[in-house]
Amino acid sequence: MFERRSLKLPITLGVMMIVSVVALTVGWVLLSTFGAVANIRRAPLYWTLLTVGTTFLVFVLVGVVLYLRLSVETINLNRRQSNFIDSVTHELKSPLASLKLYLQTLERCRVSPGEQESFVRFMLDDVERLDMLINHLLDAALLDHRIERSDVELMDLAKVLADCVKAVCLRYRMPAGTVQLEAEPLWVRARAVDLDLVFRNLIDNAVKYASDQPHVEITARRGGKDLGVILISDNGKGIPADLRRKIFGRFYRVGMELERESAGLGLGLHIVRILVRRLQGTIRVRDREGGPGTTFEVTLPVVSPGASPRIAARGISSSPEVETV
Repeated sequence: MFERRSLKLPITLGVMMIVSVVALTVGWVLLSTFGAVANIRRAPLYWTLLTVGTTFLVFVLVGVVLYLRLSVETINLNRRQSNFIDSVTHELKSPLASLKLYLQTLERCRVSPGEQESFVRFMLDDVERLDMLINHLLDAALLDHRIERSDVELMDLAKVLADCVKAVCLRYRMPAGTVQLEAEPLWVRARAVDLDLVFRNLIDNAVKYASDQPHVEITARRGGKDLGVILISDNGKGIPADLRRKIFGRFYRVGMELERESAGLGLGLHIVRILVRRLQGTIRVRDREGGPGTTFEVTLPVVSPGASPRIAARGISSSPEVETV
């Protein structure tokens, strides 16, 4: 799941820095030796050694900066790996422990039909949670695969959004009015599974991180001749401005993993960003207008329903995009 980085660059850089330091030391010794000779500053050898030594010094400084950058990236990667392990452990252990408890209770105790129905509902929730965990891991693993042109089709964006809203409301057992949808007729050339992943993740996040009385607003409208703009707003606490780029990183979640109340791996927004970019679109985060909360703005190229498939598919990127966040 994590990017595999070759050791060739840091090893080569380290060897070159060592050679440069040795050469620089020898050069300064020679300069000191020649400097003791009268009128040596007028000799060409002195200025040649000085130029070479300065060049090596600059190279060593650049090498130190690169090594510092590699070290910071390594520390961040180790931090994300630790965060990922904590998150996966928690996400696997919690529903499994809950399932075990309910099954043991049903096996050892007599419970009323009403309690049995409640237990079954809770166990289904735990199974759904495990299913989402596995699906997110599989989706992230498949992001590097090439998109087949045969999978791309003309999609009704309004219908996709309505299906996603219905699925999220059903999952959280919320009334339909919790998520309000206003969508103009927009058509996007994409794979159905990609659009479903993008907007189901965004709507799921909006509901999950909303206030105790969640209210989510979704609007889809034409933002230009060939562009569609989709706004997904919630009434939660909002996202600090300095974290709005980081939340799209792989396995990144705000705060300490073991102190969070909401479930998740930090993969949803990472998947969303890659898929939106593959569709030649953009996504950005801003404050919700008219109150606290967050608005995710997705811009996608749209086509007319009668557009030629060959022309409409030009905006789809079939090559995998490698992320190094």
